[in-house]
Amino acid sequence: MINSLFNIESRRYTGSKAKLTDWIISLMKKYCKGDVFVDIFSGTGIITAATIKEKMFKSIIINDFLYSNYIIYDAFFSTRIINDKKLERIIAKYNSIDLKSIKPNYFSKNFGGKYFHKNTAKHIGYIRDDIEKKKKSLTKREYNVLLTALIYATDKAANTVGHYDAYIKHKPKDKRIVMKMLAQLPFKNIKIYKEDANILAKKLKADVVYIDPPYNSRQYSRFYHLLETLVKWDMPILYGTALKPATENSSDYCTVRAPQVFENLIRSINSKYIVVSYNNTYKSKSSSSKNKISLDEIEGILNNKGKTKMFSRSHKYFNSGKTSFDDHKEYIFITKVND
Repeated sequence: MINSLFNIESRRYTGSKAKLTDWIISLMKKYCKGDVFVDIFSGTGIITAATIKEKMFKSIIINDFLYSNYIIYDAFFSTRIINDKKLERIIAKYNSIDLKSIKPNYFSKNFGGKYFHKNTAKHIGYIRDDIEKKKKSLTKREYNVLLTALIYATDKAANTVGHYDAYIKHKPKDKRIVMKMLAQLPFKNIKIYKEDANILAKKLKADVVYIDPPYNSRQYSRFYHLLETLVKWDMPILYGTALKPATENSSDYCTVRAPQVFENLIRSINSKYIVVSYNNTYKSKSSSSKNKISLDEIEGILNNKGKTKMFSRSHKYFNSGKTSFDDHKEYIFITKVND
């Protein structure tokens, strides 16, 4: 019996809005109306999760271009029936396996002694191999629930500061992988996408669209390459000290083209309200953390779309310790789109 659960917000993720969710939801409740909600750069999925808990919308569209996030959304939000008892038994076996019986594998050979203790990496690799072997005996959602439980357990054991752009340069602790079932939030009228937001926006009509794109040069596909590899299990050739696969899924929002692609996105959106999250890392001492879009650019682009209100609050920004911010603020823009 699995006595505890993974909640959707219980992972480390750069730019996570976990500590800002209540504030964002309160603003949306006060200034936005409608039945159809789009979370187009969903990341952790916690804003969508909050709208489900609050019963704010009748229909939801959620999107992110990372495959690992797509898997997580299906595991938490889908209404397809799964056999909880079967999954609990599988997870219990994974948690109790004798690590001495596990042979080295792709995961341990590449990531052991760096991102994880060698024993931890062997355990992760064994579980991932076994989930793949069981795939034919699992429904698609059961498969995704097990992968999600492994993602969350892996994240808890990682020798990192919360992402996989690099590992901490000391010997990893021998942490045992502990998988759990999920605190599911099934929602009947939800559609889950893994697309470029600018392309997807052209296909959608909504009442409220929430936008939280990356704003600096840190590519999320590179920050979370290890989880992408773990989920895809394509065992790519890895390069460099950080052991990353060949580059894929690069976002223009992390380049000098960011203002242009953001403007194109806003122009494409067909909705009554647009809600944008923004943080002021343009004052960062690290060049890779500096915003590619300025506050004035965001405000100007949104004002061209409709009447825009701006809200702010102080917020301690997550960073790896090399960057400091004085009075860092998080901003929310709410635009009532012109008729």
